[in-house]
Formats: sequence, structure tokens, C-alpha cells
Amino acid sequence: MTISVLLVDDHALVRTGFRMIIGAQPDMEVVGEAADGGEAVDRAAALRPDVVLMDIHLPGLNGVAATGRIARLVPEARVLALSTFDLDEYVLGALRAGASGFLPKDASPEELTAAVRTVHRGEAAVAPRLLTRLIGTFVRAAPTGPGTPPRGLDALTGREREVLALIARGRSNADIAAELAITPSTVKNHISSVFAKTGARDRAQAVIAAYESGLVAPGVPQA
Repeated sequence: MTISVLLVDDHALVRTGFRMIIGAQPDMEVVGEAADGGEAVDRAAALRPDVVLMDIHLPGLNGVAATGRIARLVPEARVLALSTFDLDEYVLGALRAGASGFLPKDASPEELTAAVRTVHRGEAAVAPRLLTRLIGTFVRAAPTGPGTPPRGLDALTGREREVLALIARGRSNADIAAELAITPSTVKNHISSVFAKTGARDRAQAVIAAYESGLVAPGVPQA
């Protein structure tokens, strides 16, 4: 199946480069382009792409706001956020708004196409360590009273909270299985349940929920 891709960047030269990379893949095609956030929303609604490559820093309606609107209007589309900077608070905003992944603009063509395939599968295309650094830098936990369950996580079982905390610390599924002495398939089941109960769209949003709820503390070094 061919993955349809919408390119969003205010620089024509950058879009040309992305179009050449995507167009060279046998399982991908560029179905449209946009130069600003408003145009991106309109084009996404009209074209219904599988994946949107979204520059975060756009004139007019920025990439964060555009991502949120696309997530509401075209929920089946997966947004892959792009930024010049590895640690960018606007990227966190895009992930919170519904983006399924993040790549720095200096990523290799192989990394870009791999990320497109990853978000198209419904997974989060953010390196676990980069995700925890990003969120740990910019997220501040909401205050909770003593003994109060983290907001939004009260429906989770004790095991599900353990799994979510490990996800937020950058552990892979295999790492979680080894640390908790459970099978990888059981880890996947717990993660699916965490997504369903927290309303997280993917791993990135689940990690944000873990930090914002206070389950994991921002700024704490991760082992």
C-alpha cells in the first residue's frame, strides 16, 4: 500500500528536497504541499493524506496549531513534526496537539523515510531518550495533593502505572519485559490498556501524560 504524504514547509527548497526523498520510495507518494499552517489544514482536509510532514515554525498559523486542527479534522492522518532544533518546546506542543513523531531537520533521508513508515503504522517516531529529554525539559507536572492519584491516571492498575513510568523513562518494550519479568506480548497488552484509559493516541502522548500527571518527575535523571 502506498503511503500518501503532505509536505508542509515555508521554504520551497526544503519541500523540493523532501519531495525527492519521498518520491524515490516505492511505497510512498507526495500528494500535496503547503507553505503555511492555514494552507496545511485546508490541504489535509481536502487530500486526506496518510502522513503530514509538518514544519513547526511556520508563518501565520504555526505548526503546533495546524497539527491540532488536522488531528481534529483528519484524525486518521499522522503528523510527523520537524524542527531545526533537537530540544524545542514547540515540538512538545505539537506532540501534545496530536503529532505522532518528531525529527530534527538534519535527519538523514533514511531516518526520514523510516519515521514516515513508523507513524503510518500508528507508532510514535521519537527516539525514547530524545523524547524523555524533550518532555523532561519542558513539561511541568500539575500539582496534586498528598495521596491523590495523578490526574487522568486513576483508572490504571498498579502494573499499568509501572509500565507507563518505564515508558516515560525511555525504556523499550523489551527492556520493560525484562525489568518486570513479563513477556513482550504482555507488555504490549498493558500499553494498549494504558492508551485506552488515558486517551493517549500513541507512546509520545502517553509519556506526556506521565510527566504532566506527576507520575514521573521532570528534571529527574533517567537511569
